[in-house]
Amino acid sequence: MSSNSRQNAETPLLKVSNLETAFKIDGEYHNAVDNVSFSVKPKQIVGIVGESGCGKSVMSLSIMKLLPKHNGEIRSGQVDFKGKELQDLDDNEMNTIRGKDISMIFQEPMTALNPVFTIGFQLEEVLFNHMNISKREARLKSVSLLKSVGISRPEQIVEEYPHQLSGGMRQRVMIAMAIACQPQLLIADEPTTALDVTVQAQILELLKEIQEVNDMSIILITHDLGVVAEMCDEVIVMYAGRIAERASAEELFYNPKHPYTKLLMGSIPKLDEEVEKLSSIEGIVPSLVNMPKTGCKFVDRCPQAMAECRELTPQLKEDNVNHEVACLLYENSFPTERVKVSK
Repeated sequence: MSSNSRQNAETPLLKVSNLETAFKIDGEYHNAVDNVSFSVKPKQIVGIVGESGCGKSVMSLSIMKLLPKHNGEIRSGQVDFKGKELQDLDDNEMNTIRGKDISMIFQEPMTALNPVFTIGFQLEEVLFNHMNISKREARLKSVSLLKSVGISRPEQIVEEYPHQLSGGMRQRVMIAMAIACQPQLLIADEPTTALDVTVQAQILELLKEIQEVNDMSIILITHDLGVVAEMCDEVIVMYAGRIAERASAEELFYNPKHPYTKLLMGSIPKLDEEVEKLSSIEGIVPSLVNMPKTGCKFVDRCPQAMAECRELTPQLKEDNVNHEVACLLYENSFPTERVKVSK
């Protein structure tokens, strides 16, 4: 590999820096994404995992600038895509990037697809938005896209409506729409939710195949660690809007550090173990209005919590194998000084 090629491979395609996204509730802003930083390299698959309410989807909507305008706001931070600061772009400028350079597969295909328009119409709308092509060319391209995502009878499917398709087929349509303009970055928000196990495996295999063929990068948002192990190069574990841990997929699964990550791992059923009851994490993710003001946000659910965990906010610290963790248990293992948050 040449030095230029190596440099391009190492240069992030997407770089998120100190991102804070908040929602206004009863006249006061509450952070749903709190000081999050990470990057995605070309051709890399980054998994973002955590329970519902951890800020995974809000972060993806922040990147796409699709937050609800009436109460959602990016309070600080930067989202850099190929050297362009997305937060500085207006709606028209963002529309030239959405779907073309960065695409998103939304969480629920039945609500993401418009029920009153045919599949063909919705696919063609994406193409017309970014390409100068005729109606006939758009129809042929739509049929080709449906075929590429494994849908049989694509010539007939383009004339049908979302309610006429199964959940797996609707998800394949969403993928076809997302890759229509061959984006460099695909954000997949829970792409296998509400699908049966067999269809889940097919969708994941399809995403992996598309990623390899098109040299795409993928941000894969999920709560399923099995999906992460199968798909991802790097994993980010989020809790209550913050990053708890980040490492390569192999490093994270063989050497989890954060108590939250360990509990998530422990809740996965294992074929070689016979247990009467699966492990679970006590309690729930705190709501935005009940978020702890100081200390670790996981303190009330953590089996290893110490008294100082309520006073000191752990900062992400990196060891010598590119493994980051935000936990006071590892303060002595990492060089950065702890930071005390004022009350």
